[in-house]
Amino acid sequence: MNLNNTRIEVMHFLEQKIENIIAEFLKSPEECWQPAELLPESSSENFGDQIKELQAQCKELPYDYLAVLIGDVITEEALPTYETWLTDVEGIDKLNPTGWSKWMRMWTAEENRHGDLLNKYLYLSGRVDMRQLEISTQYLIADGMQIGSARDPYRNFVYTSFQELATNISHRRTATLAKKHGNDQLSKICGVIAADEMRHAKAYKSFITKIFEVDPSEMMLAFEDMMRKKIVMPAHFLRQSGEKIGTAFTHFSDAAQRLGVYTSLDYTQILESLIKEWDIAKITSINSAAEKARDYIMALPERFRRIAERGLKAPIEYEFNWIK
Repeated sequence: MNLNNTRIEVMHFLEQKIENIIAEFLKSPEECWQPAELLPESSSENFGDQIKELQAQCKELPYDYLAVLIGDVITEEALPTYETWLTDVEGIDKLNPTGWSKWMRMWTAEENRHGDLLNKYLYLSGRVDMRQLEISTQYLIADGMQIGSARDPYRNFVYTSFQELATNISHRRTATLAKKHGNDQLSKICGVIAADEMRHAKAYKSFITKIFEVDPSEMMLAFEDMMRKKIVMPAHFLRQSGEKIGTAFTHFSDAAQRLGVYTSLDYTQILESLIKEWDIAKITSINSAAEKARDYIMALPERFRRIAERGLKAPIEYEFNWIK
């Protein structure tokens, strides 16, 4: 395909196949699981007993686990920020009911179920100060996010590929830990969310694969730029009531590292998986700047691995006001 290799032209080229992409990677609301299926039924005569059982299982969950789970919920609930950002990417017409705009709306609709389900579960658990959680959620939406990619679709799709893989790991690990602590219901909840995140990751990775086929040099440079800036998590502005932006995120990240839910080694392994997925070492027909960018990318995993092996510093005493 002979393109002028501008971002918008490439996006328009990919958009011609968006209906097939939607059919492959997204599901209709009728086909998707819905939060009500995974929670106690309020009209059931056994509802009270089900809540007592749910709360009994949640009493066994450790402090760090709850902190990480709540941070995950707040991250998922900040969807208005993410949809606003993605629909403003070059090549996406937010007023168009079809094409890329349709993808973003349907993706958002699927993701919305995650925060909805986890929020209700935490409310029923009896271990969470929901008002403080809601304050943090409102702050995160209001504070927005900065990911160093502006409106560039190439950089944004690198970010979403990375981020969907990271959330898959996080939810998969919280599922495993919930089961370890005897909470099969929460394990199932985290597991179905993790499966969604992996399906979405495959979609965003496929976008990058297609861009490498038609605009390899610019895609390589965009990949390098995102890795130089580092992929920051969407909750990096996370804070509690009365705190400065980002204060809670540092401690949330430390708790995730201590639990092994999401670690610096995971960051390295995600990068390695993307290098392999996009066959970075074998991409041809790139210019000299892109060749240098490739060399930088290929050397990163080993560098990151050395940093990850240094381990986590001693935790700073910190109290999450989300937890009762």
